[in-house]
Amino acid sequence: MSDRMVTVTLNPAIDHTVAVANFQLDTVNRVSWEQADAGGKGVNVASFLAEAGATVSVTGVLGSENPELFERLFAEKGLSDRFIRLPGKTRVNIKIVDQAQAQITDLNFPGLAVDESGLNQVQSAIAALAPSHDWFVFCGSLPAGCPTTAYRDLIAPLKAQGKTVILDTSGEALRQALPAQPDLIKPNIAELEALLGKTLRDDAALMAAAHQLIDAGIRQVVVSRGADGALFVNQHQVIHAQATAPEIKSTVGAGDAMVAGTVLGLSQGQAWVDCATLATAFSLGALSQIGPRLPDFSEIEALRRTVELKHLT
Repeated sequence: MSDRMVTVTLNPAIDHTVAVANFQLDTVNRVSWEQADAGGKGVNVASFLAEAGATVSVTGVLGSENPELFERLFAEKGLSDRFIRLPGKTRVNIKIVDQAQAQITDLNFPGLAVDESGLNQVQSAIAALAPSHDWFVFCGSLPAGCPTTAYRDLIAPLKAQGKTVILDTSGEALRQALPAQPDLIKPNIAELEALLGKTLRDDAALMAAAHQLIDAGIRQVVVSRGADGALFVNQHQVIHAQATAPEIKSTVGAGDAMVAGTVLGLSQGQAWVDCATLATAFSLGALSQIGPRLPDFSEIEALRRTVELKHLT
């Protein structure tokens, strides 16, 4: 057994960021610079974890026609590439960054279709990784062709082996996965409201919602709240962590950085409150970068010291 980690990304994307000052519709816009990053939530989490020194394997589904950007990232970060290649192209998400107006516009393309055969290949890859890895992080939406039970079916065998499983998804994929009892989930408020079918207007309602999930077998719930920080909830503690963000260059990967920081803290045996400060610092650090990157770790530690904590009951 080890603390080696696996991230699973079933619907990855190439994040193509273009900078356009004073972006406008229905006219010609001039791009001042561009940047393409291998992305998808699980790929981002793996990248952040690797930057922090963790040993990470990555799996999921890539298109066989355009894997080069991902393969380059995996080599640069020292990530063990266990992705399945399927015919076709990995999707491209275009992000228009308008720093003059402090706006970011997303254009998300459809991804590869993943049928039962493709999902079975991913399941086999996960099964092969299970003997030498203890932490499994499932992130992102499900691709076309995948049943909404896909995460549940992938998580259940890992839980039966005593593995620690983190899940960051939404909608029906999240709802269907809950019976498999992932150890941690990270919804935002809108996703939590959709999951439970009710409006959550204040801290008391959010805490009650999180504890409802904990009573159902989820050990930890992190509720991200954007500029208002996040609630970190386990059976014994509710911690509101918040800090003032530095200059926001891009929101790409900020939520994934929070997942990575939480997982890293837990894997190192840090106290829940310390996981909250580390996760918040990771998220703030990602906001200061273009694309899914972290600043130098000395800056992460400096950001960590700025996090304000409130213990709620």
